[in-house]
Amino acid sequence: MKSSHLPLVFIPVGIMHFVKPEEFDKIIPNFIPGSKRFWTYASGVAELVCAAGLLNAKTSKAAGLASAGLLAGVWPANFQMAWDWRHEPWQKQLITIGRLPLQIPMIKAALEAYRGD
Repeated sequence: MKSSHLPLVFIPVGIMHFVKPEEFDKIIPNFIPGSKRFWTYASGVAELVCAAGLLNAKTSKAAGLASAGLLAGVWPANFQMAWDWRHEPWQKQLITIGRLPLQIPMIKAALEAYRGD
């Protein structure tokens, strides 16, 4: 994945945090303190801010580093979703398990934006 593609992921997913917050609330691990809705909205804002930062040449380096941190920070939610869906039909399980390694190229792309590659 190229760093220029990250806003194409962050913008729609960030918006969905506000359109369907209950779906994101479900995947926030229980060990995270505070309200799940707070973290849903906070991560949605973070995705939109990172997307905007990546689209601006003056802020893309800082946004790349922030995006890498964001992607690493939300990774536990992907694991939570895979765990929660372990009894779902195999197609759903495949989707959630398949998402786990996809975080790696996204983090790599964010770090490339940080380095200016």
